[in-house]
Amino acid sequence: MSMHIHEEAARCLLCADAPCSKACKNSDPARAIRAVRFGNEAIAGRWVAQADEAELEAAEKACIHYDRPIRIREMVKALPAAMPSSDRPSLAIDFCGIHCENPFFLASSAVCTNYEMVARAFEAGWAGVFYKTICLQEIREVSPRFDAVRNDANSSFIGFRNMEQLSENPVEMDFDILRRLKQNYPTKLVIASIMGQSEEDWATLAKMAEQAGCDAVELNFSCPQMRLTGMGSDVGQDSELVTFFTACVKRSVKIPVIPKMTPNIAHISEPAMAAVLGGADAISAINTIKSVTLGDGSEVNGCQTGSGYSGKAVKPIALRHILAMVKNPIIGHKDLSGVGGIETWRDALEFIQLGCRNVQVCTSVMQYGYRIIDDMILGLQHYMAQRGIGNLADLVGELLPKFYLPHDLDRDTVVYPKMDREKCIGCGRCYTSCMDGGHQAITFGEDRQPKVNGSKCVGCLLCRLVCPTGAISPSKRIQKKS
Repeated sequence: MSMHIHEEAARCLLCADAPCSKACKNSDPARAIRAVRFGNEAIAGRWVAQADEAELEAAEKACIHYDRPIRIREMVKALPAAMPSSDRPSLAIDFCGIHCENPFFLASSAVCTNYEMVARAFEAGWAGVFYKTICLQEIREVSPRFDAVRNDANSSFIGFRNMEQLSENPVEMDFDILRRLKQNYPTKLVIASIMGQSEEDWATLAKMAEQAGCDAVELNFSCPQMRLTGMGSDVGQDSELVTFFTACVKRSVKIPVIPKMTPNIAHISEPAMAAVLGGADAISAINTIKSVTLGDGSEVNGCQTGSGYSGKAVKPIALRHILAMVKNPIIGHKDLSGVGGIETWRDALEFIQLGCRNVQVCTSVMQYGYRIIDDMILGLQHYMAQRGIGNLADLVGELLPKFYLPHDLDRDTVVYPKMDREKCIGCGRCYTSCMDGGHQAITFGEDRQPKVNGSKCVGCLLCRLVCPTGAISPSKRIQKKS
């Protein structure tokens, strides 16, 4: 049932001013579908609880999908019963000693380049902004500047590549924007991201940020596509420069200083330790990953280049770097801001459970808009309520005790796959994958029922990963036979 809900929700175009909801008086099917899309299927029913069959039929007829309408009536019937609204736990948390209403921030990028954009994000519910990086050098961007690796089934981004550099606004304009944002939204966190090419540049920009009333300053040591030497990831890959420029900024201002690390390095802990040595108050990680894509949008007037990769594909890499820093005794006591591939509240939760006190979001906002904050907030609140957790800080780092080095993992027990015959549709995906990519432990006959050969199965559970219906689950863990 839930598989059907998610598959159908993935087809939805997530229209602006959705025609399906405009056709309804008592419900908001577009909001319900969006809830499913972003991991809130448990509470999606609240937006269609008052809808009758005629209203849902009208909504379905109003759907403008280019292929066929979203099957709204079937989706609503398949949704879990609407859960009553309970007291929502607070998502408030401190970062660098500053109170934040929730852990969700806009990342320094194209999603926050002027006053109007950030103001709309604040009104929508975002707790703060790492404003697009400001520098003293002239910035001239290329066109086009974005490319995407897509999921062919629904055209959503698997990964996103950008060739964009820093803010093109005059420096004085950007700091005036930050001043007005803090003045008009005093409870929101306004953080200036800056990048210099010399000690004087870094000090000047940091002082301007402090004078504008910014809560903190982020040091962009990590942009992978700067055309000028001595800037961006050129700095982040040089621990001496990281220490030097961090210390320079710390001497210049009293507000918190947050260096942003590059993932384009073997051991992120080395520059992160250098940042701590320079006096960093917190660490942001990660920036985009150097990459090459060859899609339709990757050429600039017939020319190609490498640039930064982001989106859901980079999340496991970002989490790996976060874990490395948290486990480092020199860095681990510092506040961390997690960045990379965050699209749903579950993604954000993973960063928090590994030790981050806030998260920054970019690519998913570029694809879906500021409105995703609704499901991020509601989803995390619902999760906390279900677990009886009233303080978000209690989730920070809670998964760290589970992490061991590979040689310390249990290698004496095994978990075999268990087949649910009611869910199995006989597609044979498990058989094909096991035969060609596993241990040839599954047979598949004319009855189209896969069967596991226990003498060959090693418990890798590849079959579970490829099953499209969730018919395969792990059995009880047992001791390996000698």
